[in-house]
Amino acid sequence: MRVYNFSAGPAVLPEEVLKKAASELFEYGDSGQSVMEMSHRSKEYEAIHGDCGALFREVLGIPGNYKVLFLQGGANMQFDMIPLNLMVKGKADFVVTGQWAGKAQSEAMRYGTANIVASSKDKTFSYIPELDSGTFDPEADYFHICYNNTIFGTKFPALPDTGSVPLVADMSSCILSEPADVSKYGLIYACAQKNVAPAGVTVVIIREDLIRDLSGSKVPTMLQYKTYADSDSLYNTPPTYSIYMCKLVLEWIKSKGGLAAMKQHNEKKAAVLYDYLDSSKLFKSTVEKKFRSLMNVPFVTGNEEFDKKFIKEAKAAGFVNLAGHRSVGGMRASIYNAMPIEGVEKLVEFMKKFEEDN
Repeated sequence: MRVYNFSAGPAVLPEEVLKKAASELFEYGDSGQSVMEMSHRSKEYEAIHGDCGALFREVLGIPGNYKVLFLQGGANMQFDMIPLNLMVKGKADFVVTGQWAGKAQSEAMRYGTANIVASSKDKTFSYIPELDSGTFDPEADYFHICYNNTIFGTKFPALPDTGSVPLVADMSSCILSEPADVSKYGLIYACAQKNVAPAGVTVVIIREDLIRDLSGSKVPTMLQYKTYADSDSLYNTPPTYSIYMCKLVLEWIKSKGGLAAMKQHNEKKAAVLYDYLDSSKLFKSTVEKKFRSLMNVPFVTGNEEFDKKFIKEAKAAGFVNLAGHRSVGGMRASIYNAMPIEGVEKLVEFMKKFEEDN
């Protein structure tokens, strides 16, 4: 029996996608082989690769002057690739709203000035700080945000106006969960294992004018965006199976009505859980209402022993991976696109029963 998996990543995948992948696991089409076995230079895989890129453009509405790149190394590698490729004048602005935004800022310090224009560390990253555009550096090479914080469960309610400075966003835990105006960004990046595909592939959507020719520089070939843009992300062997799974997920999203339908689905799920948390006498949300994520919902009882007991009993009841990130404790329910509303409703039923019993 399948459980309800609330993991922050690697995370739940749509059942229809898993069944489709299972049916094609032994042999893809009439190729006589699994996608796992295919050469990345074969016509069969090149068709999968091309379809995935085209679907990403279609589903997200990506303008023609942007490239869709399939990379490896996760968001952590992007913390270095971004300054290596974008820091021309050697400075960038950062809003630090949690661990991942902090890591991005810390890594950028290796290559230049990484200015923190605002931070929510003072209240354990439970909100998105108000931004004063007067503190933004108009000469910065880029302005970095983590749009949705996986650990602390916050989300930007509105994008900062950075003028001519390219806005760079880590969307690892929220990409494809709702419509996004890609034209407002210089670069978007997302590791796949939360809302897109199994672990292995990282998606980078970059405006073409930001793809610099770094030949002759000290930046390694494999850390240059141009390497992937020029080779259609086939410079070396890409994570072929993860890209295949990404294609299936995009097909699933399209069949469900696209990103507008995903947003409606996700808002409905989140409301079920947040409404209960706001009414509960035992469980409490840790995030200010205005900044709550639709994807990651942290909560606590206020008692560490109760937290541990809840996590243990929830697992036995078929609700798994509800422990909060090791750095913060408590609980966290990640309710990505693939989590059915029934899973959230049944979790709330279980929480109500736990509250009655304790």
